[in-house]
Amino acid sequence: MNRVASLSLQTARHLHLAAQGLLRPLGRRARFSDIHATVRQMSLLQIDTINVVARSPYLVLFSRLGAYQANWLEQALTSGALFEYWAHEACFIPVEDYPLLRHRMLEPQRLGWKYNQQWVEEHQQEITDLLQHISANGPVRAADFSNDKQTKPGWWAWKPHKRHLENLFSAGQLMVVERRNFQRVYDLHSRVMPDWIDEQHALSEDEAVIKMLSHSARSLGIFRDSWLADYYRLKRAPLKSWLMDAAARGEIVRIEVEQLGEMWLHHALLPLLEKPLSATHTALLSPFDPVVWDRRRALELFNFDYRIECYTPAEKRKYGYFVLPVLHRGVLKARIDAKMERQAQQLVIRAFWLEEGMRVSNTFLSDVQKAINRFAAWQGANEVIIENAPAELLAAWSNRWSIGE
Repeated sequence: MNRVASLSLQTARHLHLAAQGLLRPLGRRARFSDIHATVRQMSLLQIDTINVVARSPYLVLFSRLGAYQANWLEQALTSGALFEYWAHEACFIPVEDYPLLRHRMLEPQRLGWKYNQQWVEEHQQEITDLLQHISANGPVRAADFSNDKQTKPGWWAWKPHKRHLENLFSAGQLMVVERRNFQRVYDLHSRVMPDWIDEQHALSEDEAVIKMLSHSARSLGIFRDSWLADYYRLKRAPLKSWLMDAAARGEIVRIEVEQLGEMWLHHALLPLLEKPLSATHTALLSPFDPVVWDRRRALELFNFDYRIECYTPAEKRKYGYFVLPVLHRGVLKARIDAKMERQAQQLVIRAFWLEEGMRVSNTFLSDVQKAINRFAAWQGANEVIIENAPAELLAAWSNRWSIGE
């Protein structure tokens, strides 16, 4: 078994960020083809609809690509380069990985709340009628159907057609063919993928899990075995046998990392160890970025204790509703609670927190302010307002500035 020299903790962080596309800036203007390539690099792009600053999938891409045309993501979906399904959670996924998820569609009862077998059985005729309507009239949105009664927010209170559509989506009978104002548009699987034949093209669950573990290893870059299964939310992953087999074929190598002990490194990153590895990228990360979506992994690798608090009751939040981790040159050094005031064209930073022990250097001040400006400008803001921040930051930046000053 191949073994490389022990690595410093910072080098391990750099390798993970390299695997995620966050070690260095892109270095050129983003192109449409970068959307698929970036999702391919991460394996998954998690979907969330919260739009306080920017919806998460757009922000994840911006962190890696810089300014790009936001409608490119929808175009990638509409063109068929990406598809939607349950992976880590609801995700955009490269279409070439459709066979990896098909077994979940064929046994949707195992998806938990995402599929309600009792509902399907009780509404068979309505669901059949809905499928016939789509077959005859084309793609639909949940908003195309009226609701007869007032309902409260939450999936349990979705109007009937919304529940029909989501169950059919989880069962793979419908696919999301586009997003209109970020609302799903559904069409028949048979129309979207007319050449797909389960008996010929679908993978068994065992085969799919092996491929998902390989994708997870590549996208993490460096990992403990305990981190691997969470990437695709795998419940029954043969981790020990996969690690042994992957190591035997040279896909991964065992390494020792300062403070973390034994880990695994994906072979694609080995060339990066031939010379000193530096991080030069500064970016605001989404709460649903793969770098931080696993709280335990973020704590172990980056000493960054991060919890997504948008689903936490307000009185129990420690930081805020939609808090963005701040990545600076290989380290998660801060977090900001931000909001885009679109009518006023302002990015409002309600609070800025430095991580404990972080030193505020001139490089940090310059890099982070530029990152804030880039993001604000991409979102259409012409002004940044900071309501609460450490005095040393406000002394350097002030609490309000126009972008471009």
